[in-house]
Amino acid sequence: MVAALTLAISGATGFVGARLLDLALDAGHQVRALTRRPQPPRDGVTWIDGALDLPDSLDRLTEGTDAVIHVAGVINAPDAAGFEAANVIGTGAILAAAEAAGVARFVHVSSLAAREPALSRYGASKARSEALVEASPLSTAIVRPPAVYGPGDRETLELFKMARRGRIFVPPRGRLSLLHVDDLARLLLALAAPDAPGLTIEPDDGHTDGWSHREFGDALGRAVGVPARTIAVPRALLSLGARIDMLVRGSGAKLTADRVAYFCHPDWVVSPLRAAPAALWTPEIDTEQGLADTARWYRAQRWL
Repeated sequence: MVAALTLAISGATGFVGARLLDLALDAGHQVRALTRRPQPPRDGVTWIDGALDLPDSLDRLTEGTDAVIHVAGVINAPDAAGFEAANVIGTGAILAAAEAAGVARFVHVSSLAAREPALSRYGASKARSEALVEASPLSTAIVRPPAVYGPGDRETLELFKMARRGRIFVPPRGRLSLLHVDDLARLLLALAAPDAPGLTIEPDDGHTDGWSHREFGDALGRAVGVPARTIAVPRALLSLGARIDMLVRGSGAKLTADRVAYFCHPDWVVSPLRAAPAALWTPEIDTEQGLADTARWYRAQRWL
């Protein structure tokens, strides 16, 4: 059990950050949370108006805190400059604020994409952000989540919608690891403890060797109660889809050439050499049950 701390959280209004905030409060922590937009008052939370490109707000965010959990970042941007600004320069800015504030611990949320920086602009930016964290004099830990799912996620929602329609279109043959957002949040909180180890961790659901795309598709079908067919889409067609999405939605496109590049990599399975020590954290949520619970949440919110 981690003693009560005062935590600074970036990205606390996003999918992972919002759930992290909930669990931090449940555990008795006090939270200072960065936000670009006004938020309703909440017991235990001090909202800090600002952003990663506003140094004064980062100073206020980190002041008097025991640990920083840096969740904020972008997974999609129209160009390399967009990834650089959010994922690299932003990480450097909050690190500088944490150092100036004398924060004891810094936990950085990276991505498995950082393992393959040559594949995509996103992965390259995450690798550069990790290098900044590793060079910091602070006590740090880095977490590389695999595909994260759970209630509130709008990214995997599209896959659930395809499953409900009976056909799930996936990249060419490959394997991936999965992790429920609650399990990720619990790991981040465990790593915020002053005596937590300084590791680079690749967590997952405990499913040995990850999931093939077909296995994941079949599990999604079971979650929504439809015997969905998983269809592998050749990279050339995904690239064509990315061009069409850019023409239709411009900077708001969800499928970009950059995302196609890392979607089509055949191995997004976590490394057992970077597993979290069992004494620190183990996953609690079975993915089959987690997917079913997520589908029910989507239905309750009328998203699915």
